[in-house]
Amino acid sequence: MHRVACLGYDGMAPFELGVVCEVFALPRPELGAGWSYDFALCAERPGRLRAVGGFAIDAPHGLEALARADTVIVPGVADPRADPSAPVLDALRAAHARGARVVSICSGAFALAAAGLLDGEEAATHWRYAELLRERFPRVRVNADVLYVDGGRVLTSAGTAAGIDLCLHLVRADHGAEVANRVARRMVVAAHRDGGQAQFIERPVPRADEGDPVGRAIGHALAHLGEPLSVAELARRAHLSPRQLERRFLASVGTSPGRWLIGQRVQASLEMLEAGAPVEDVADAVGFTPAGYRRHFRARLGISPSAYRQRFLTARADRAA
Repeated sequence: MHRVACLGYDGMAPFELGVVCEVFALPRPELGAGWSYDFALCAERPGRLRAVGGFAIDAPHGLEALARADTVIVPGVADPRADPSAPVLDALRAAHARGARVVSICSGAFALAAAGLLDGEEAATHWRYAELLRERFPRVRVNADVLYVDGGRVLTSAGTAAGIDLCLHLVRADHGAEVANRVARRMVVAAHRDGGQAQFIERPVPRADEGDPVGRAIGHALAHLGEPLSVAELARRAHLSPRQLERRFLASVGTSPGRWLIGQRVQASLEMLEAGAPVEDVADAVGFTPAGYRRHFRARLGISPSAYRQRFLTARADRAA
């Protein structure tokens, strides 16, 4: 079992805790034996914690849960201007030192920064806390523009909803795109938002079937991912100039049409790789040359398509055995 420990404290925001519980604590019999998370809510001292909204939450575990967790998650801290206690910081450092994956949601990044886990690293937090994080921890490279940052064993996300994106990203890393998509479907949320997407956009991402020009471009792109597509072609479908599409796409989606298209193609390729398809066939199916596919895949996921494919082939063989 992959052990997930979430750190609770007085004054915590219940939504962020709820996100972690929804993803990692619910039983999911529809996913079979492959679903393998064991969840524990812990606190510096086990017992009752006050939550925002005037109700209480019981934390049954103490900091010893962090000592045996494979993933440690810190929701937004109650006061970003004050550091957690020394025992909590020591427990976070010890978990990281022995190889646990350490994750923060929203202002939880302040706890990781206070523990020294973000020194010299890029980190995300809610945009309203970004300047304070820079001031308090100048060694942290704060990125106020993205939904989440995957730094390998230390991952940070922006505000509340970005915590959903990061938790699904963890599931995708652990179990693959197909399982992450099924979890997202059960949660009735978007299966994938790229971590590099902007935190703040002018309006919700348009649906592909809307009459909106950007929606038309998105709809056409999603239906033709395996074909050659250029920004000029998408602009023509949207009845806009390329410059107009770039501007309106950035306002609506939070990224450029070219970057968005690369992300959609890489995302569409994951299930094919997990099923064992040859890398060259997968590249062709999602509109890349093999060399371009390998370059963009590694840039997005940090590993090669072959390594990603082998990881799931190995896991499937282990389960069968």
